[in-house]
Amino acid sequence: MQLFLINYDTHYEIEQLTRMFFRNLTLIKSSEIPTETETDFILIEKIDDAFTMNINFNGKKLSYSVTVDKNGVKEEMQLCIGAYNLYKSATGISLPWGVLTGVRPVRLMRNLNKTLGNEEKVIEKFQNYYLVSDEKIKLCCDIFTLQKPVIQSCKPRDYSLYISIPFCPSRCIYCSFVSTSIKNTGHLMEAYVDNLCKEIAYTAKKADELGLNLKTIYIGGGTPTAITAKMIEQIMSTIQGCFDISKILEYTVEAGRPDCTDIEKLAIIKKYGANRVSINPQTFSDNVLKAIGRDHTCKDFIRCVSDARKVGFDSINMDLIAGLPEDTVDGFEKSLRGCIELGAENITVHTLTMKRASNLVIKHEEHQYDDVAKMIEKNSILNNYGYRPYYMYRQKSTLKNLENVGFSQVGHESLYNIYIMEEIQTIISCGAGGVSKVVGPNGELKRVYNYKYPNEYIKDFDAILARKDEVFSICQQFGFQKD
Repeated sequence: MQLFLINYDTHYEIEQLTRMFFRNLTLIKSSEIPTETETDFILIEKIDDAFTMNINFNGKKLSYSVTVDKNGVKEEMQLCIGAYNLYKSATGISLPWGVLTGVRPVRLMRNLNKTLGNEEKVIEKFQNYYLVSDEKIKLCCDIFTLQKPVIQSCKPRDYSLYISIPFCPSRCIYCSFVSTSIKNTGHLMEAYVDNLCKEIAYTAKKADELGLNLKTIYIGGGTPTAITAKMIEQIMSTIQGCFDISKILEYTVEAGRPDCTDIEKLAIIKKYGANRVSINPQTFSDNVLKAIGRDHTCKDFIRCVSDARKVGFDSINMDLIAGLPEDTVDGFEKSLRGCIELGAENITVHTLTMKRASNLVIKHEEHQYDDVAKMIEKNSILNNYGYRPYYMYRQKSTLKNLENVGFSQVGHESLYNIYIMEEIQTIISCGAGGVSKVVGPNGELKRVYNYKYPNEYIKDFDAILARKDEVFSICQQFGFQKD
């Protein structure tokens, strides 16, 4: 499908919306109407204060026009609402999130609640303006309500610490994270961990000088347990020596893959203060695990969960992905019920996202994704077992315009997940690929990026410490300092 924008330069929202209907899209901006097009195309032309839209799709030819209301919402959103109606007529498809293309619909709901001051008005805006389905509005409202006390408890000088360990046993075909296979980069692990411990110590010193209050720690990746048990102990003993672990509310380590997580590593993680682990099956079907490039079986995963219970973990998160190659609706339901039967305190359900950097997209591997919406509908099973949705985010290129949702038993909600997704607390990141986000007293947000890859991180470590100085300089600019 070709999308022609004539005499209109602003394109982000309309391009993202169009891609939700037509994944294989080519955007062409011009000042003239094209003389040649593909069989399927969309032509949007700006003429004075109006847009004319034409679509050729599967033999259908439809038109729509929008006259811009200068007293209304921003022009591009008015265009998107008109385009949505045109695309819906042409394809017969209604998107569950309507014209919303943003990552954080719950934050949008929270901001609208502040400005409109009335939950009914907010719901009406989601329905009539953003064209969101009743099902997704309810999901948003449920999460918004559950998050209220967490958000109200945040104070300006509070922060969370994220520690990145960007190594994995192998790279899954859907992955686009900053992670590297230990087969290729295992020789960098020792130097990486040594520098990471220096950055953690430097961060603790600077945070203490400003009187910042550490609330949660999250060690993620990659797969943190891809490194050796000795290296895990080195990192976690450094954390224990630099911070008062007794005062933090939550300490999570991703022990994601059972093919590199054993009872020794889990015992070390528990010994040094972590009270929550994430062990992620992604699916309970061995044929799907093989299709996505995982070297473990469901039986290995169950063993890993048992080991975590043996060493004393009573808060375990399990991730699933809806829409994986070779999975089925029945297979996905089996995975959900498997997590429930194992007593997971958290279950995070992701919808497969077709990231450009993933091997799934790079290799142009195409699969049937028609069942992914039916898989997500199976999440309703969780309500019957006491799980409540507590955080959510969306991504570009997510199948069927769907979402990722964290479900939790009462009292096991991950504070870190709420903090980072709603961007209501400062997150200071250490390690390659880390992004520090400093949140000011009035909601201002400034980001500072570490180098992406381990070799850069090791080679130019002085620059990493300089960027930490930048993070804490921003904290000072926002008025964060000891009483």
